[in-house]
Amino acid sequence: MSRTALRICPLCEATCGLTLTVDGTRVTGARGDRDDVFSKGFICPKGASFGAVDGDPDRLRTPLVRRDGELREATWEEAFDAVAAGIRPVVERYGPHSVGVVLGNPNVHTMAGALYPPVLLAALGTRSLFTASTLDQMPKHVSSGLLYGDANAIPVPDLDRTDHLLLIGANPLESNGSLCTAPDFPGKLKALRARGGTLTVVDPRRTRTARLADRHIAVRPGSDALLLAAMAHVLLEEGLADLKDLAPHVEGLPELREAVRDFAPEAVARACDVDAALIRTLARELAAAPTAAVYGRIGSCTVPHGTLASWLVDVLNILTGNLDRPGGALFPQAATDRTPRPAGPGRGFALGRWRSRVAGHPEAKGELPISALAEEIDTATDEGEPIRALVCVAANPVLSAPDGDRLDKALGSLDFMVSVDPYLNETSRHAHVVLPPPPPAQSPHHDFAFNTLAVRNQVRYTRPAVPLEPGRMAETEILARLILAATDWGLPCSSEAESLGKHGADPAAVDAMVIEQSLGKAAADPHSPVHGRDPRDLAARLTGADGPERRLDMMLRLGPYGDGFGARPDGLSLEKLLAHPHGIDLGPLRPRLPQPLRTRSGRIELLPAPIAGDLPRLREALHASPAALVLVGRRHLRSNNSWMHNVPALTGGSNRCTVHIHPDDAGRLGIADGAPVRVKGAGGEVTAPAEVTDGIRPGVVSLPHGWGHDRPGTRLAHAATDPGVNVNQLLDGSLLDPLSGNAVLNGVPVELTPAG
Repeated sequence: MSRTALRICPLCEATCGLTLTVDGTRVTGARGDRDDVFSKGFICPKGASFGAVDGDPDRLRTPLVRRDGELREATWEEAFDAVAAGIRPVVERYGPHSVGVVLGNPNVHTMAGALYPPVLLAALGTRSLFTASTLDQMPKHVSSGLLYGDANAIPVPDLDRTDHLLLIGANPLESNGSLCTAPDFPGKLKALRARGGTLTVVDPRRTRTARLADRHIAVRPGSDALLLAAMAHVLLEEGLADLKDLAPHVEGLPELREAVRDFAPEAVARACDVDAALIRTLARELAAAPTAAVYGRIGSCTVPHGTLASWLVDVLNILTGNLDRPGGALFPQAATDRTPRPAGPGRGFALGRWRSRVAGHPEAKGELPISALAEEIDTATDEGEPIRALVCVAANPVLSAPDGDRLDKALGSLDFMVSVDPYLNETSRHAHVVLPPPPPAQSPHHDFAFNTLAVRNQVRYTRPAVPLEPGRMAETEILARLILAATDWGLPCSSEAESLGKHGADPAAVDAMVIEQSLGKAAADPHSPVHGRDPRDLAARLTGADGPERRLDMMLRLGPYGDGFGARPDGLSLEKLLAHPHGIDLGPLRPRLPQPLRTRSGRIELLPAPIAGDLPRLREALHASPAALVLVGRRHLRSNNSWMHNVPALTGGSNRCTVHIHPDDAGRLGIADGAPVRVKGAGGEVTAPAEVTDGIRPGVVSLPHGWGHDRPGTRLAHAATDPGVNVNQLLDGSLLDPLSGNAVLNGVPVELTPAG
């Protein structure tokens, strides 16, 4: 007998509400939830294929443990015994930094991935943290940290109210948005056009988003920061800058004027391959618009000047008075954010508090560049021990990081590795223990990360749509038990969780410990709604079916819309949220300055010292000779990195691993449409079919990210039938944005030759 169940989609950043059709314990269909307060029924091909993703027969059902060199099925007890036996001796002999932790992109798409990795890192005490952020968005975190004092204070474009939108290196018609959580991003762009607004897209490819725009500018890859600096120059030199209500909150305007003086449109035109007059027009139109927002994404982050480009996106919003303004770019306020503190100076944001052992890369936001992971494993130095054990949670860096071949070999040399992954993929095949989480229909869902980036304030929570299958373990319990098995972190005997750190302890002890510590801090905080109250009494008031739900209830009640454990009776709690299964709308984004600022000055610091120190490198780019042929990536609507190539419904059609090349370049190089072409970069070479198209500018070729499913020892049957090639194998990992450690994935020189 079939029934329906609600589920928030975890397959991209849009976080759309779904109505699932469930037959027994199997998801047989998915459609958009028309009553969802945020997505209002929108659904994309990934969401429509939720049942196929959920029911993929290649998903692992039981743990795997390596015995005699082979991964074999094991019980959960045997798996966690192996984790304890593998990690603890490494820590005891070589120290905590010899254990690396890799967190992949899917961590921010699950409740478990948001709640437990921070506890694991604190328990291990390691500085060897690597995440997908340094392949994607770290430049935006660093620029926000430097401007606002908080690396997670990322303003998003007010898509529903803006009159003018400038997109840099973003293709939301394919990606559904990134660092900007917006269900039906395509519909919002069409609505902008329909109400008479203007959409400008800067991208070397004529993407689906670019085809929708009023103006498409095919910039030379990697020159985004130069283009944006020239626009800032025009605003300042022509007297068009108008900070409006921002003026009392900004410092450093005279210094900024001097810093961009060399970046006149005429000076950057050759390097950008954009006419100087057009650059001036872009700046003047931005200043003249009633409201406007500049939004930059992956194409502007994964380039040599990614942090500078991310900084300049916000600089343009500030100079036109559009930051923290309806119709401009605003700071969201999520329901699980901490209670807002009074405005005032903070501790600021620091870079380089420690460095990587081999190349000396500075940390950013507590992370080291994932491009350096292989050398941190396979290279001995006098600066401490190499990484000898690895905890890999929802990550596949063999495909997602540069030079996967080197990393592939390095992973094989580890003393111990544990992967939390539903698949035996290109990375987890090296693990000594694989812990498989259940399919998404069997897990609860609340978006902790993406609600902090949402274009409208709202809160939603869905319990599992399908009961946990016998023999499976909830992802929250897997990660809690991983913490217990991998660490010796104990609590005082007076604690409810006195056995934490002893292998085999009740995993609820982890949640109890977090709740106890969090409520203790809240009760001691004079700005908290529970200041001075008894933490034990507060803990007794929490509701929820298990530890994760109790933690969600705590965060909601302590948050900006929360009931404060009775202090604000009309406020949020888990009980109230469960009574609204389609979510609760908390209203449009609102101006929040100066409250979000945590800089030492308590103001927006327009020209931070690290940014000023990196500008000479950008000036050098004015005179650099462009490479004859450079590579850029490509997003597909029906995939998300390497996740979904094993789902037949989401492969084929336009979702293919081909080399896009302009007809002029194809003719010059003797490459025919559909013929195999060899692409060579600093890290290696790959061969893929050519797709000749005028949708890409001359001198640029494009390969999509996340392919290369041809390594032995994986269990991805469908993906292996059409594996594609790993575009990141063209990179040797040496090209990084120096401020953020982000890998340079776009605008890198390559050579093409026919491979027939």
